[in-house]
Amino acid sequence: MFLKRIFDFVMALIALLVFSPVLLIAMLLVKVKIGSPVLFRQTRPGLNGRPFNMLKLCTMSNETDENGVLLPDAERLHTFGKLLRSTSIDELPGLVNVLKGNMSLVGPRPLRMEYLPLYTKEQNRRHQVLPGITGWAQVNGRNAISWEDKFTLDVWYVDNWSFWLDIKILFKTVYKVVAREDVSAENEVTMGWFEGSKKE
Repeated sequence: MFLKRIFDFVMALIALLVFSPVLLIAMLLVKVKIGSPVLFRQTRPGLNGRPFNMLKLCTMSNETDENGVLLPDAERLHTFGKLLRSTSIDELPGLVNVLKGNMSLVGPRPLRMEYLPLYTKEQNRRHQVLPGITGWAQVNGRNAISWEDKFTLDVWYVDNWSFWLDIKILFKTVYKVVAREDVSAENEVTMGWFEGSKKE
């Protein structure tokens, strides 16, 4: 895993330098079109379930109804936010997480803390490695597959990790981003809420 960490750090640093103009322009447009905050920070489970603050660009507004309750995702997701998601530009701040060592370029996506008690013992094994900006599940269906299929792919990655598998996933990620495939689940603007699987 030492090689993976070195690779992650070097590639994340290079990517930040290369894409910094894109990131800065995107941040400015988020401020103008969607408003503040520009960065989305949320506590997510990392290696062995330890919490960390994940960074992304905001793609939704904070609009509420007359009772102060946030509007549904479909109503808060801005047109510009959809563009950021479909191009994965909203994920660029995650490179800072990679530099800090609480994320990897490749690994199971870090999900909500609320999901932790809902996983089966097998599904929870996805936390045996660092979470990633992209992963095996992301290049094999992303948000267009079920939660169970996603977790099966995550655990497969944990059991079959190799440096060359990471390289393969990164290349496949570039293709998926360019093709804008599997950005969201059918008839959903975001992945539906995970409510747990049948226990083992």
